[in-house]
Amino acid sequence: MDIPVYNIQGEKVGVYTIPDEWLNVKINKALIHQVIVSHLSNKRQGTHSTKTRGEVRGGGRKPWPQKGTGRARQGSIRAPQWRGGGKVHTPKPLDWDMKINKQMRKQAIKFAWIDKIRSGNVVLIDNLAFEEPKTKRMYQLLQKLGIAGNKVLLLMRDFDENVYLSARNLQNVYMLPYYQPSAYDLINAEKILTTCDAMDAIKERIAP
Repeated sequence: MDIPVYNIQGEKVGVYTIPDEWLNVKINKALIHQVIVSHLSNKRQGTHSTKTRGEVRGGGRKPWPQKGTGRARQGSIRAPQWRGGGKVHTPKPLDWDMKINKQMRKQAIKFAWIDKIRSGNVVLIDNLAFEEPKTKRMYQLLQKLGIAGNKVLLLMRDFDENVYLSARNLQNVYMLPYYQPSAYDLINAEKILTTCDAMDAIKERIAP
């Protein structure tokens, strides 16, 4: 499969070939879903907590006698129906961690890459470097490539501060090292913009 390669002016300057046999595999969508659910679950802190009637301060004494007052019986002013009382069915700290082994995570990333390449959502550029940080120039490049307005994942082989500073203020543009994106990052992005040298390293994840 040939992927068009563009220059920094947005002009097509060549193609990048990925062997078809690398891409002609059946994608395990259930595995991708399982890994993404685990990824999102592990990001949850689970530190939310409110107090029950046994944890709020006060209320040790019975407010009034059980009988004889004409009022409803009450055992504590910190019961849930009282103002300032404890909460019912309150959230408590919970560990949301879901274990996924390394091989499953690696396979999910491979399938996510294959899906993005086959669907034509990977955009290659021969070289991406700016002499100075310029957000406007980065946005113009995205416009020329036809991906402005999409959720773009920008992957670089080597960190370039000017590119980072040019892209960080653009809405829906996220920059990561080429080896870092998870299956969730790849699936969540509408378009993936990367360089040819980064793609050379990425191919190792796709290779059978």
